[in-house]
Amino acid sequence: MTTFDDREKAFEKRFSMDSELKFKAEARRNKLLGHWAAAKLGLSDAAEDAYVKAVLKADLLEKGGNGVVHKIAKDFADKGINLPDTALRKQMGEFLAEAVRQIEAESK
Repeated sequence: MTTFDDREKAFEKRFSMDSELKFKAEARRNKLLGHWAAAKLGLSDAAEDAYVKAVLKADLLEKGGNGVVHKIAKDFADKGINLPDTALRKQMGEFLAEAVRQIEAESK
């Protein structure tokens, strides 16, 4: 094997690990956000679990976090909770940072 081949394999491995971390972090972010939104909506424990699953499913339907934002924003509007999309996206960013911290702590 040449040095180039070694570097290429290392790059591919790094890309794979980064992609996996991104997927895990976004899934955890959505779960944290779902629990947060359920609390704001005043849902019971059983309803909260179902709501979190619905939030996770919304991300599968529309990538990039947009499905999650649309779902939660609609649910908030239906309950009369006024929260701008910018505030919701800010909360998503905070939960993403928390998710990354949690994942990194687990891998140590």
